[in-house]
Amino acid sequence: MICSICKKGETSVVDSRPTEDGTAIRRRRLCVCGARFTTFERVQFREIMVVKKNGRKSSFDRDKLSKSIYIALKKRPIDTETAEKFISRTSRALEELGQSEISSNTIGTMVMEGLKDLDPVAYVRFASVYRNFREEKDFVQFVDKLDVYKKR
Repeated sequence: MICSICKKGETSVVDSRPTEDGTAIRRRRLCVCGARFTTFERVQFREIMVVKKNGRKSSFDRDKLSKSIYIALKKRPIDTETAEKFISRTSRALEELGQSEISSNTIGTMVMEGLKDLDPVAYVRFASVYRNFREEKDFVQFVDKLDVYKKR
């Protein structure tokens, strides 16, 4: 593994253990320069291509999925472990579809459904980007449809 600090490939593993959900192995590494960093090893069942709305295709990027979910969860009472489990479940669910090509719409819908149960505010945040809300009325119409926010 190449060190991100000194760019040398002389690192050693000082600790290795499975993640909480058992879907990856977390390794703590030490470089000869003294830098320490963490790497994760995950099983990838197959290469998944994401078909964008414009028809272009790109490789599925778990990190991109993770970033978008963490943005939606920012400053919400969801701990990192819960967020990582959600991301892993979503990634596995995509792999279990058994398709080599998955539309970005399918991924977005899957994430929205999961966030709806995990955190309603994160759900609305994600939806605002995913559904491309442009005006206040777009938010109002969307939130009015949610059972969670309906006035009793």
